[in-house]
Amino acid sequence: MEYNVEKIRADFPGLDRRFYGHEMVYLDNTATSQTPRQVVDEIEAMYYNRKANVHRGVSSISQEATDCQEETRRRVAGWIGARSVEEVIFTRGTTEGINLVAASYGQRFKAGDEVILTVMEHHSNIVPWQLLASRTGIKLRVVSLCDDMSTLDLEVYRSLFNERTVMASFCHVSNVLGTVNPVAEMIAIAHSHGVPVLVDGAQAVPHMRVDVSALDADFYVFSAHKMYGPTGVGVLYGKRELLESMPPYQGGGEMIGTVSFEGTTWADLPFKFEAGTPDFVGISALKKSIDYIESIGYEAIDRHERELLDYATAEMMKIEGMRLFGTACHKSAVISFLIGNAHHYDTGMLLDKLGIQVRTGHHCAEPLMHVLGIEGTVRASLAMYNTFEEIDRFIAALKRIAPMLV
Repeated sequence: MEYNVEKIRADFPGLDRRFYGHEMVYLDNTATSQTPRQVVDEIEAMYYNRKANVHRGVSSISQEATDCQEETRRRVAGWIGARSVEEVIFTRGTTEGINLVAASYGQRFKAGDEVILTVMEHHSNIVPWQLLASRTGIKLRVVSLCDDMSTLDLEVYRSLFNERTVMASFCHVSNVLGTVNPVAEMIAIAHSHGVPVLVDGAQAVPHMRVDVSALDADFYVFSAHKMYGPTGVGVLYGKRELLESMPPYQGGGEMIGTVSFEGTTWADLPFKFEAGTPDFVGISALKKSIDYIESIGYEAIDRHERELLDYATAEMMKIEGMRLFGTACHKSAVISFLIGNAHHYDTGMLLDKLGIQVRTGHHCAEPLMHVLGIEGTVRASLAMYNTFEEIDRFIAALKRIAPMLV
């Protein structure tokens, strides 16, 4: 079937913006993607027709809202290959999912235990472990890059495991380099040492099918807003046996079995980790974003994004002074770059004046920037709705501003 990008774009009214007299080219999808009308329609329908607290009432409207939320849980479980719906925990996003695991599962760690991270990690997969280290005395070990400055050194990764290793936590896809890490192999290595693994899948699920059971991931986290869904909603997948062994992350309503001043018991999974009123409106809309991705198909999305990536990369390399970061053979639709020694902020500001929306800065990956020997980059990231015409406009804008910067 022919890939009809114009039909897809028609579902995204947010793309029809103009800045400084120019049609917008949105290339900041790694930070957050735009949202199709099907998702927004669901949000509107929930607010207008099914806004009642979930799991709390016998009223028909409360039952409807509950059914919508739990239908999404079933949809997510099947979509990611979870063994049961009880292994799907709704969170506010990837960051909260990682914090939950670090704070709850991490309670069993003690001084001298070691957690393996990688130099590619987003701050959300560094800082929670640092906070845990400050409380418990655990140590963080970091996997370095290979000489290509784009891929992880798996020999270093293997060498970091020892009798004190209690967890490995790493990204599926780098939000700066675009590198798709060999997570199945990395999980297998960790499991050969009896070490559980958390995978940050925030940059993976918008672009590729993920099967957590096939990967044998112990924990897997992602956010809805990066996959064409609502903000403030995310998913933590965890193996049932691990989740059952973990204490609650937060206390309050819904996560309890019984409460008395003498003691409290916890609700069964998944509700033990879902204290308080959830964003059941956003959760219901998450199902629509999954449905939308599935309606296009990951194979078609990957092919389209890869063609755009290859074309943009080839054209960018023709520009004088262009410096690209992240050249792995297996990478996602992310291009981080600098023009000569120009500051990334200056480049981003000039592109903005031409309607090109990109991200500048360290991208919440300061340790990686230090390794690369830079302060930050300009990042252009692609999605299913971007077009070759937009890439041409992006390249034309780069050619226009490059002489001002080199």
